[in-house]
Amino acid sequence: MLIYADTSFLISLYGQDANSSEAQRIAAGLQAPFAFTPLHRHEARNAVRLAVFRKDITIGEGEAVLAAMEQDEKAGVLARSPVAWAEVFDQAEALSAAHTADLGTRAMDILHVAAASALGSEDFFTFDARQKTLAGKAGLNVQPG
Repeated sequence: MLIYADTSFLISLYGQDANSSEAQRIAAGLQAPFAFTPLHRHEARNAVRLAVFRKDITIGEGEAVLAAMEQDEKAGVLARSPVAWAEVFDQAEALSAAHTADLGTRAMDILHVAAASALGSEDFFTFDARQKTLAGKAGLNVQPG
């Protein structure tokens, strides 16, 4: 079984921010790999590059984060997870129609919840409050609580 973590969780896990300690503590206790879809790969790598642009991190720190993620992808800690994108987008539209007007969820957050569901993941890790609510409504076990 794959564990699904949104990109904010992965960035906290591999980088240094206010949630990094908790992400590292949680990840140390997990037995299964993290799902790593093309969406994760693109969004995480772009987030690191954006942090460099914003001068939140140095180029060297950004390169180190990207290298660590690449190494863990090769090692299977981040398990390459192809998904049926048509199914993901159909499910994302259904989630949006049912919940966005009430929750204010962003498109990327909805896509992550839909991808987790499409992969059959039971556990969903995020630090985003709205995404936690949406994932719970989609029937996922949301962490951290």
